[in-house]
Amino acid sequence: MSSVPERSEVDEEYTWDLESVYATDEDWEAAYEAVAERVEELQTYEGQVTENAETLLSVLQLRDEIMREVSTVAAYARMRRDEDTTDQQYQALTARAQSLAADAQSAASFIDPEIQELTREEFDEMVDEEPDLETYDHYVDDVLRMKPHTRSAEVEEVLAELSEVTGATGEVYNMLSNADMEFPTVEDPEGEAVEITQSNFTNLLKRPDRDFRREVYEGYFDEWESVRNTVASAYKNSVKADVKTARARNYDTAREAALDGPNVPVEVYDTLVDTVHDNLDKLHHHAELKREALDVEELQMWDLYMPLTGDEGPDLEYDQATEYVVDSLEPLGEEYQSRVAEGLDSRWVDVYENEGKQSGAYSGGTYDTQPFILMNYQDDISSMYTLAHELGHSMHSELTKEEQPFVYSGYEIFVAEVASTVNEALLTKHLLETVEDPEFKKHVLNEFLERVRSTLYRQTLFAEFEHEAHRLEEEGEALTADRLDELYRELKAQYYEPAAIDDRIAREWMRIPHFYRAFYVYQYATGISAALAITDRIFDEGTAAAEDYLEFLRQGSREYPLELLRIAGVDMSSSEPIERALETYGDRLDELEGLLE
Repeated sequence: MSSVPERSEVDEEYTWDLESVYATDEDWEAAYEAVAERVEELQTYEGQVTENAETLLSVLQLRDEIMREVSTVAAYARMRRDEDTTDQQYQALTARAQSLAADAQSAASFIDPEIQELTREEFDEMVDEEPDLETYDHYVDDVLRMKPHTRSAEVEEVLAELSEVTGATGEVYNMLSNADMEFPTVEDPEGEAVEITQSNFTNLLKRPDRDFRREVYEGYFDEWESVRNTVASAYKNSVKADVKTARARNYDTAREAALDGPNVPVEVYDTLVDTVHDNLDKLHHHAELKREALDVEELQMWDLYMPLTGDEGPDLEYDQATEYVVDSLEPLGEEYQSRVAEGLDSRWVDVYENEGKQSGAYSGGTYDTQPFILMNYQDDISSMYTLAHELGHSMHSELTKEEQPFVYSGYEIFVAEVASTVNEALLTKHLLETVEDPEFKKHVLNEFLERVRSTLYRQTLFAEFEHEAHRLEEEGEALTADRLDELYRELKAQYYEPAAIDDRIAREWMRIPHFYRAFYVYQYATGISAALAITDRIFDEGTAAAEDYLEFLRQGSREYPLELLRIAGVDMSSSEPIERALETYGDRLDELEGLLE
């Protein structure tokens, strides 16, 4: 039987080095207690934040010190939990860390409202008195920009305290989908029992035996059907929380509130959807080519993940994948390339799936730690691309924290997905130019096409779904499981017009964890569009364009997202980068079609 190993069975070299954060759980406890005591220090400044320049600087520096420590405490607990989501000890540590983070946010909630009592001119005068306040210039600009949507100190404190509760539906969903749900075991064509998991589901849908794919598809979605009402209730309440929080902050819609945080106009969202809809013919062509490659009368939903090459693709062990990824980063310079190589040798990555491990992949870590990457590597080309993707996030964080103070060390998702997707595009270019095996090249082209399909088209579909779900809630329509299924089915039928739309695919919305971070997914689509434009510029203009891109990475959140991308030479206020990305997708599709003929 093909089974998932226990955590203890995974070789240490393929696990991340969390001991570099806290050597023991006892050290974590000591750090937790120390920072919990410091949180109370913030409250001594309440009512005095803008008393004078020295006080303003002191409170901002103290808040940053505390938030740095809280973020590290929380990250360690969360990553330990993600190693095995069934582990009650680390579930408890994570819950405590989340409460601590909420307490810290609550304790600091008076700061922004008090800063908003200043005018811009008054802050500039304070900078003249205390030059170190210049560090906070963009931060204060952002705080003042949000004044119409910031409530009184008392209300802000309540909203901060409620953040743990309003985000609880996502935590419930996470526990349900990763710890409690049990997917069936199916028998493959060789007679081997294969356990379906969240991590291997899409890989199993790439198996060449169509009956096996159908059995996997039906078994997986039938398990979701068994928790349908629970998930619908969780998502409904998540949407309600988004809507009510937006109204509490004087926004007309939840979408407006979500996009105003990073200062992205809602027109950017609408331009994405409109441009993608104008290019659905390319996606329909892709689907039709899959039908022809499979030689079937009608493309079914369990056929969508099958590559145009008609088989599962070559096995690709992790060590070989890391070599390809590092080599592909040469256009970004020797320093960037060598740092990635060193990181891979320093246990940045938790590589393989184990029992209870958080599904998917992410890049984590904090301002005071090395990067950490969670993966569930599956020995295939897709997993190699995921590694390149997450390393892009990690290097973005590394370059940012070297150049920026803590207050700008984070960055909005709108720009974060650019760094990850540039790495993917560089990897595609490198493999097509250096690997001689024509079959391997076909699989690389197929992977590129699947990445665009799943990132640009699929995430835009998701963006439409959550926009409509929030609109329905805002207009007072009940978000029942049936209504959510209906909404999703309609969108799936538009995007995959040549394929059969069945009852099970209407439940696909249930398996998307990103919906519990409202209006998050559209940024994958804008991100890949910007990334492909940047990559084209790097290959056209060379070192100067690469340096512009690296400068963009070093800026963190010191500017607003659209301004940051202009440093890298991209204007996301227009449809041009999206159109260019879709044109590239169409060209690559034609290229692979020609090779297959």
